[in-house]
Amino acid sequence: MIYEDEIEQLAIDLLKEIGYEYYHGQEIAPDSQNPKRRSIEEVIHEEDLRNALTRLNPKTPSSLIEEAIKTIKHPHSQNLIENNEQFHKMLVEGVRVNYIKNGEERGEIVKIIDFQNPENNHFLAVNQYTVKEKNNIKRPDIVLFINGLPLVVIELKNPTQEDVNIFSAYNQLQTYKETIPSLFTYNEILIISDGMEARAGSLTSGFDRFLAWKLVDGETISKTNQLETIIKGLLNKETIIDFIKNFVVFQKSKYEDKTGQISITSDKKIAAYHQYYAVNKAIKTTKEAISEKTKKAGVIWHTQGSGKSLTMVYYTGKVVQHLNNPTIVVLTDRNDLDDQLFETFSQSQQLLRQQPKKAENRDMLKQLLKVNSGGIVFTTIQKFLPEEGNTFETLSERENIIVIVDEAHRTQYGFKAKIDKDSGKTTYGYAKYIRDALPNATFIAFTGTPIEKEDKNTPAVFGNYIDIYDISQSIEDKMTVPIYYESRLIKVSLTEEGKKLIKEFEEELEEVGLESVEQSEKTKRLEQILGVEDRLNKLAEDIVQHFEKRQEVFEGKAMIAVLSRPIAARLYQKIIQLRPDWHSDDLTKGKIKVVYTTSPSDDPEVAKHHTTKDQRKILQKRMKDPQDELKLVIVVDMWLTGFDVPSLHTLYIDKPMKGHTLMQAIARVNRVYKDKPGGLIVDYQGIATDLKEALSFYSKSGGKGDPAIIQEEAVSLMIDKYEIV
Repeated sequence: MIYEDEIEQLAIDLLKEIGYEYYHGQEIAPDSQNPKRRSIEEVIHEEDLRNALTRLNPKTPSSLIEEAIKTIKHPHSQNLIENNEQFHKMLVEGVRVNYIKNGEERGEIVKIIDFQNPENNHFLAVNQYTVKEKNNIKRPDIVLFINGLPLVVIELKNPTQEDVNIFSAYNQLQTYKETIPSLFTYNEILIISDGMEARAGSLTSGFDRFLAWKLVDGETISKTNQLETIIKGLLNKETIIDFIKNFVVFQKSKYEDKTGQISITSDKKIAAYHQYYAVNKAIKTTKEAISEKTKKAGVIWHTQGSGKSLTMVYYTGKVVQHLNNPTIVVLTDRNDLDDQLFETFSQSQQLLRQQPKKAENRDMLKQLLKVNSGGIVFTTIQKFLPEEGNTFETLSERENIIVIVDEAHRTQYGFKAKIDKDSGKTTYGYAKYIRDALPNATFIAFTGTPIEKEDKNTPAVFGNYIDIYDISQSIEDKMTVPIYYESRLIKVSLTEEGKKLIKEFEEELEEVGLESVEQSEKTKRLEQILGVEDRLNKLAEDIVQHFEKRQEVFEGKAMIAVLSRPIAARLYQKIIQLRPDWHSDDLTKGKIKVVYTTSPSDDPEVAKHHTTKDQRKILQKRMKDPQDELKLVIVVDMWLTGFDVPSLHTLYIDKPMKGHTLMQAIARVNRVYKDKPGGLIVDYQGIATDLKEALSFYSKSGGKGDPAIIQEEAVSLMIDKYEIV
């Protein structure tokens, strides 16, 4: 039988092995021979902190060192998260202390940690560390101090004890946060373990966001026990110092309740192991691409839902420090993706150390890029299309420009000329135009799906894969949940002509893309077939019944993807005829909404669902809020990529989809949320073959495991779990 103190001893032995000094809590207690603090109500080892600050700031007078210690010891807020954020900023940037010299106020920065040389810091592990606050006396299992500050708390539980597990360790930490919050003012990482499992999270992480650390060397999944892996992999001196500086971000979000009361919450996010190692590999390949003048840093393929946007933030925050004041250009191929990614970056200014800017038009893009240095610029790729001719003007010949391309697929490629059969006009792909504008820039791509089969010139544009984190690994790590598939073709059948048209539509979609194909005659004919009255009646009835059964088992949200705006508008009418109480004309009320933009030529039935950018933001907030009554949205193409709603558990597909577009769409339902066992794709179109093809290609592109099998096994599993009729 394994006892908790044996697990504790194992952790201590491992920490000593990687260079931590060690004391039992009693050995350094206030009443011991070697006290580290005056009282158990103190959580900072002040003398260790003073020694570190004096060592790291040799030219700073002792009076200013004392002022810095005072600032660190006395947080300004009653709110734990606010205090923690304020402390993190001091930890990373140093403590600013002001003083008067020759009648003038001056400022100096006092460094708390030596980030350049990890060994120049003092690392101490203490077990059974007693803390008293407001008559509460608690004793966390292990506290790790760096330069006298309690930056890591580890809580352990006995795996053999009945009703005690890793979740008990998580709950214990929540109790500590409530009863002895002063200890957590200085916390950077929380770790929970039962001796076998071990997971790391932040001060604001829910249990589902405490994640295992799987690597020690950054390359191969560790076969040893998880507690050993997390200590050797994350808590080693070099990694933890790098992690604290570059892989912690506080993101603020604004929430307005029904009464109009606005509250701002701060969410502290820390990198998962795959994000940490991918970013550091990417920094290396970026520096090599610049020094060797290849201009190709490579491709990071991290599956949808595994935190790709934050990985881009971590990469940007770190690459800015390694290059001489570079300009970072973030490219997407759609406005809604541009908005979502821009919001993620804007919420991460503390880590990025600057405010990102968005190019609203081509002139603004030129203005933002014709600078001598610096800046993070967001733009859609279409702004690089020349207004006339086949060459985009050169905006900057600087070499310290990094172009980050999100979802690197065909829009980013193409150097060769194409001649339009009808007009005879010659055009090139965006790859040429961007390089016209920024001839010496280095390119790096981030994608959630593997690069398409047809895009054989990927290495010519971006370079090779830097890091791969596939569906199988993501599910195993609980970063995402499995995606299950269910066919409902029996309920809503298609004519032979419909099936033939879908095949032609898909082929055209592959060739010319969604925007062009939407205007084609094929789409209009297909719309007539898919939008036939009897079929839409059956579709509406089936979706309503199916969704209500799903809600009985697991309450969440769903999305319906349809071919066109007229079909979306008509399907909405059919659904609210069946469930009138789901409808509301008020944007802030109602259980179902339609999300698209319209054009002046649309008929009134379609036009009435038009939403502006600000209105869509309101709907986005409602959809993301699990408590909001909005449970169902009908979309055409908006929100099918890059839109995260963790509580979304079902996607109803009634439109042809292929390749990476399909892969991105189905990933809407794979986000972790409470005890959600998986996301479900309900197919009314017969996309099974396309799905298998996309998944098969996904595996062949280098993904470990076989996501296709996961999907197929899931059908029977889902029938059992959700009693699908």
